[in-house]
Amino acid sequence: MTLLTDTQNFIDTVRAQTNFFSPTEEVIITRAPGRLDVMGGVADYSGSLVLQLPIADATHVAIQKNSTNKVTVLSLGADDRSIEIELSEFFANERPIEYTDARARFSTPENHWAAYVTGVFLVLMREKQVRFEHGARILIKSNVPEGKGVSSSAAIEVAVMKAVTSAFNITVGPEEVATLCQKLENLIAGAPCGIMDQMTSACGKENELLELLCQPDRLQGTLALPDELNVWGIDSGVRHSVSGSDYGTVRTAAFMGYRMIAGIAGLKVSDVSDDRVSIDDPKWHGYLANISPDEFEQNYLTQLPETMSGADFLNQYQGTTDSVTRVKPDTNYPVRKATQHPIYENARVHSFAALLKNWHGLAAAPKLGALMFGSHQSYSDCGLGSEATDLIVDLVKAESAAGLYGARITGGGSGGTVAVLGHRDATGAIERVRQNYYAKTDYLPVLIAGSSPGAESIEDFSFKISD
Repeated sequence: MTLLTDTQNFIDTVRAQTNFFSPTEEVIITRAPGRLDVMGGVADYSGSLVLQLPIADATHVAIQKNSTNKVTVLSLGADDRSIEIELSEFFANERPIEYTDARARFSTPENHWAAYVTGVFLVLMREKQVRFEHGARILIKSNVPEGKGVSSSAAIEVAVMKAVTSAFNITVGPEEVATLCQKLENLIAGAPCGIMDQMTSACGKENELLELLCQPDRLQGTLALPDELNVWGIDSGVRHSVSGSDYGTVRTAAFMGYRMIAGIAGLKVSDVSDDRVSIDDPKWHGYLANISPDEFEQNYLTQLPETMSGADFLNQYQGTTDSVTRVKPDTNYPVRKATQHPIYENARVHSFAALLKNWHGLAAAPKLGALMFGSHQSYSDCGLGSEATDLIVDLVKAESAAGLYGARITGGGSGGTVAVLGHRDATGAIERVRQNYYAKTDYLPVLIAGSSPGAESIEDFSFKISD
């Protein structure tokens, strides 16, 4: 088996962990990359098409079963972190505990990181009816930058899920790996993300854009970037968090808008408990992205309020169809812009994909760039922009003559990384963007470059330290 260089380096790290692993028992190695959100962004939870690139940076996991009932985790980094739990903590009255109980268990700043690791066991217990008769020791090392909007959490979840299912001989397909990991992040870690991060980490192809229709998780294939083009990520230095209030507010507002549109369209709405409603929707199948921009403008745009308080919404509409977020009575929501974003973003992504599928040379590159700039502006309109990412986009625009075509804030927004599209030889222009950003902010951005395979494309590797 030919191993990637970073995997070989991790194996050397594992071999040095003689105090953590038994030298005579099998150790299994898995790898999962982060991702760069090229197009689609925060429209995934509304059913948009998204285009995602697996990046070169990845998370590695080593797992070794043992005869105890304990899961012991060691995460290597600038500050090593560790935790040990009894698997019996995930059982009560001979049944797996509720996700809400696990979420509370990992709610403190000191142990929240462990939800992304140990939560894998509970998800498999609840969703696959697995009974773990043995514990395990798990070692984690990640090169995916945290808080940059490139899915460090999804890389951890997918790598751990692959490790646990391999070690315990649990059959789970690559798309189901992504679905289970999204459930973990939504219900245990408490981050209301869509599925594009986990699906790219699990199923992505090196140097190709994963084309995913998030309804809820329909893989359309992959799109190879034309040889003339390249994509980079430039970190703004402003920490991004999908569990932050801005992302959750915009997501909730989008579902509020869908609930209002359903009422205007005369769809059958049924009240259910806990501020959730059920909508019989044969027209759009529950997804805002299935509404065309023309239909939205003609029939619904002006009927949606610019903003609305959660209290007023609940009083009039009872709830939304979103199973992940809750409408907060004391929050003011940007209903119109948050509803508009996935509708127009889906159209932009389809146009972007069509240009790549019918590539006729660099004359089309500025059109791709214009779609990215439009996506970036839509983020800001929703309230997910930031001065830092706006500055990077402006610096990219200033390098258009040097081969940079487009840029957009990525992932959950409100900071994080900007995806940049340019000519493959435009590395000099990329470096000028970084240096000019440094001159204005005193922060030299991390550059995210290169691609690597998703977890499913790499065969798990096993060995004994004593070999």
